Amino acid sequence: MAPVTAPAPAASAPVAPVPVVAQAAVPTEISLTPSPEPTLASVVPPPGFTDKDLAPEITEPGEWINSEPLTLAGLQDERKVVLVDFWTYTCINCIRTLPYMKEWQEKYADHGVVILGVHTPEFAFEHIYENVVEAVEEFGLEYPSVQDNDFGTWMAFSNRYWPAKYLVDVNGYIRYSHFGEGAYEETEMQIRDLLIEAGYDLEGISVNTAPEPQIDPDSDVTDAEMSRTRELYAGYERNYSALRSFTTPPYIRHVEYYEVKDEAVEYTDPGEHENHFLYLHGLWKNEADNLVHAQMTKDHEDYIALKFFGTSVNAVMAPETGEPYQVKITLNAEPVEMNRAGTDMQYDYEGNSFVHVDEARMYFLLDQDTYSGGELKLSSNSAEFALFAFTFGSYQGGEPVKGS
Repeated sequence: MAPVTAPAPAASAPVAPVPVVAQAAVPTEISLTPSPEPTLASVVPPPGFTDKDLAPEITEPGEWINSEPLTLAGLQDERKVVLVDFWTYTCINCIRTLPYMKEWQEKYADHGVVILGVHTPEFAFEHIYENVVEAVEEFGLEYPSVQDNDFGTWMAFSNRYWPAKYLVDVNGYIRYSHFGEGAYEETEMQIRDLLIEAGYDLEGISVNTAPEPQIDPDSDVTDAEMSRTRELYAGYERNYSALRSFTTPPYIRHVEYYEVKDEAVEYTDPGEHENHFLYLHGLWKNEADNLVHAQMTKDHEDYIALKFFGTSVNAVMAPETGEPYQVKITLNAEPVEMNRAGTDMQYDYEGNSFVHVDEARMYFLLDQDTYSGGELKLSSNSAEFALFAFTFGSYQGGEPVKGS
């Protein structure tokens, strides 16, 4: 299938759609110490939330995948236990939960459970139905998903996180919730308890008690310079949102990035890099969701650089207008060693490491057995090169989900 991209963003948000900033003060300097980010799995529910609230209805639904349109009221009439899962297809935290979602679908779909994926997009191209359908097929998801492009259901649930799971009993009450990764055995036990309470027979169906992925103890550091790198966003909406927060420093480490929007700017890499920031060299255009390489080059002279720490690195990239391209990737100024390469890494006949970008999605770049740091550099001669975000993992043994 040809890659599909969007002409303009309609919403981009971790909590709710972030408005485009018409005017904002240009920073004269950028803080070097990032505020610690909470682990999604340990985030508390929104204020006022209880596990005995009636679940709100699916609100302003878009297109449905793997199902005719559903309502929670209709599923309640059928005495179904419903697991509502807020996700978006480029979110690594969401992707890591999908093997468990698929297992629960296989085990409990014929025993009273309906898993309902609510796809609330983070980036503009995730609004596009064909892109979501392709992702659902590639991930092998067979349960219903509904597009939530206007954040209607997200807001109805007062949700704030990707991924977020809400377990609704046969009477329509929210009885359990979990935000982020992890707690898979606990969540499955909650599913089973509600099924048994509703009179379903689960004889012969056992709980998955396999050990869950564990965080590498070497990542437990207090020095921000050696801590797991935070998620890094390339678009100006997220960067200006960080500036407005007064608590989180923005992600792009160049003052000139904040002087104009939707314009190409010539950047110079300062040479010295600090963890938790992106550095640019060459001609780049900032857009609401992403950065775009703003010229054709011959020798990979324009690049995006970063210093990182973690066991895995992923990047959300897309062809700006649909034409595939290659991104050359180096680690510490050398080709990425094969034993550290993510599943999307390829090599040319000279041994150079690169990723072939032919669709709008998340690409697996690095997958390391041990927690460590390094200097990454991404470059492409193509003016199609569009970068949206980097994400990083710190699991023992590398990335739990290895990609395709």
